[in-house]
Amino acid sequence: VHGTFGNSVDNWLGLAPYLKNRGYCVFSLDYGQLPGVPLFHGLGPVEKSAEQLAAHVDKVLAATGATETDLVGHSQGGMMPRYYLKFLGGAAEVNALVGIAPSNHGTTLSGLTRLLPYFPGAEDLLNEHTPALADQVVGSDVLTRLNAGGDTVPGVRYTVLATKYDEVVTPYRGQFLDGPGVRNVLLQDLCPLDLSEHLAIGLFDRIAFHEVTNALDPAHATPTTCASVFG
Repeated sequence: VHGTFGNSVDNWLGLAPYLKNRGYCVFSLDYGQLPGVPLFHGLGPVEKSAEQLAAHVDKVLAATGATETDLVGHSQGGMMPRYYLKFLGGAAEVNALVGIAPSNHGTTLSGLTRLLPYFPGAEDLLNEHTPALADQVVGSDVLTRLNAGGDTVPGVRYTVLATKYDEVVTPYRGQFLDGPGVRNVLLQDLCPLDLSEHLAIGLFDRIAFHEVTNALDPAHATPTTCASVFG
C-alpha cells in the first residue's frame, strides 16, 4: 500500500522483488487518485482510499483463494489500512499489517510537504484540493476517530518500522502503536549505522526489508542486523 504522492509501481521497486524472491505473492494497488492527476496518488480522502483498499483485498483473496492477506504499507499506506481494519470489516480479512514509517498519529503539514522535492511537479498539486494531506495532520478528524478507543483491533498482528531520521512523519515515535499484538521497531536499535530517512526506509533499505519478512513470518524470523543489507 503506497504512500502519499506514491503509486503502485514506484513505491515498491525495491521491496516487491525482495519479497517475490522469497516466495511471496505480491499485489499492489493505486488509491487516492485525483481527477486529471497521473502518477501521483494517495491524495484523496483517507476514508475513500480505505474503501479502495477493501475492494482490492477482496480481489486478491478471490484470485488466490486465501482467506486472509497480509498488508505492507509505507507512510500513509501504513496508516490508512487501519481505517479499513477498524471501520470497514478488514480485520476479518487481514492477518498482519506492517507499517513502514506510517503516519499513525499524524505529523505536521510542513513535514508532509518535505516530500515534494522528491517528486518533480508534485508541488503544483498543492494548488489543488488534497484531502489526504489534511487527514494526516496531527489532530485531524480522521486520526481522532481512528485512534479513539485504542490503536488496534483484535485478530490482527501489527508491526511498525520507524527510523529516527524520519523528517516527514515527526516525531517518529508518533508512528508507534499501543495495544495487544503490536511490535514497534526502531531500525537504529537493530543497526545503529542505518541512516535511512522517510523515503529510503520504504524504497531500498534492505535492513527494513529483512524486518518486514520477519513480521510476515515470525515463526521463521532471523535476527536483523547491519549484515542484513547483504541478505
